[in-house]
Amino acid sequence: MRKRILSAWAVALLLGQVSLVHAQENEESHFWASAQIRTRGEYRNGALSPRGEGDKPAGFINERARLTLGYERKKLSLKFSAQHVGVWGQDALVDKNGRFILNEAWAAFHLNDSWFMQLGRQSLVYDDERILGGLDWNVAGRYHDALKIGYRHGGHQLDGIFAFNQNDETLIGGTYYDSSKTKLYKNMQSLWYHYDFASAPVKLSVLAMNLGQEGGDAETRESDTQYMQTVGTYVQFTPASWNLSGSFYYQTGKNVSARKVSAFMGSVRASYSINDSWTVNVGTDYLSGSKKSDATYRAFNPLYGTHHKFYGAMDYFYASDFVNGYAPGLSDTQIGVGYKVSSSVSMGLNYHYFATGVKLESLNRTLGSELDYQLDWKIMKDISLSVGYSLMRGTSTMDVVKGGNHKSWQDWGWVSLNVNPTLFKK
Repeated sequence: MRKRILSAWAVALLLGQVSLVHAQENEESHFWASAQIRTRGEYRNGALSPRGEGDKPAGFINERARLTLGYERKKLSLKFSAQHVGVWGQDALVDKNGRFILNEAWAAFHLNDSWFMQLGRQSLVYDDERILGGLDWNVAGRYHDALKIGYRHGGHQLDGIFAFNQNDETLIGGTYYDSSKTKLYKNMQSLWYHYDFASAPVKLSVLAMNLGQEGGDAETRESDTQYMQTVGTYVQFTPASWNLSGSFYYQTGKNVSARKVSAFMGSVRASYSINDSWTVNVGTDYLSGSKKSDATYRAFNPLYGTHHKFYGAMDYFYASDFVNGYAPGLSDTQIGVGYKVSSSVSMGLNYHYFATGVKLESLNRTLGSELDYQLDWKIMKDISLSVGYSLMRGTSTMDVVKGGNHKSWQDWGWVSLNVNPTLFKK
């Protein structure tokens, strides 16, 4: 670990010297570096999935150590980001097999003032991160190996995203892709259009995604790619003290099990700033579900969104799986309040009422209620502290579709320190 960090610093210093020399020849060149140490301690007593009767709580400390280098000049941008993530004590005191990996590595070529091409490992973050999100809450984050072709002009933005994944540099045997470990698609083509209205505080986005998932046989390595399409829109309206947003997405095609898909989701949210200190928010999300007897699969899949942001901080839904073959969907009604104590301290309290998206045989639709509290303190410009606590009160329906025992107390607490300075810019 120490050798890898020293090597990364050596590369940073070398690139810094190269950039200084180049800057003398071209004043439009820029080189920058940033670092992040994010440490989070967690107490889990029913997070991600409900705990069963008699299950003891767990505790750990995880950490992200990240070094990011960036370079920009006219028509060219580069970004390299390497990180080590894990749990304190996970590695031996003398470790020869550290997990210091490149989580971002891309180059962007600006063809002219409007068009660009970005190639490599990159984070795909769009709109409110409902379908494609960076998942920064996770210690590792989420990144894609993809080609992005983009257009920016005035209020118009257009991105085409293309990806093709394989397990290794195979010589023969077709293109079977084993996604059992990566949980990735085999190929993906997406088109995203966004427009900022100049005459009104309105933003509009449209997304169309074609996702190819490997449905073949792992033993024979016979490929059988199944294609599912997701299309939808996101709208945001921000007049004065209001922030109003809504989204709708529909899925069709076939899922990885070659089952015909017809599913949808919708969301409406409203936030109002009472004054400089107080805000209130309400919202509702609905993701369609499917019964086991349905010939057509009707459960919506939010794919690669940042689910922690929407469906409760305890991550019961879509950040973790349903059990016993259920795919009941979700209805999530929310209300919350935010209070800004000072310019550096703020807090929020949010309540969620959860129910299944579809009525299941012999089960009540109510899943339970969750209460989430979070306090954020910006200690200085590049150091922040966050503290959170959540509790869930589930029902017998929760036991069936998620496991655990709803009569057991379910709660979760955490504290996180984030140090994220910009080291230098040249």
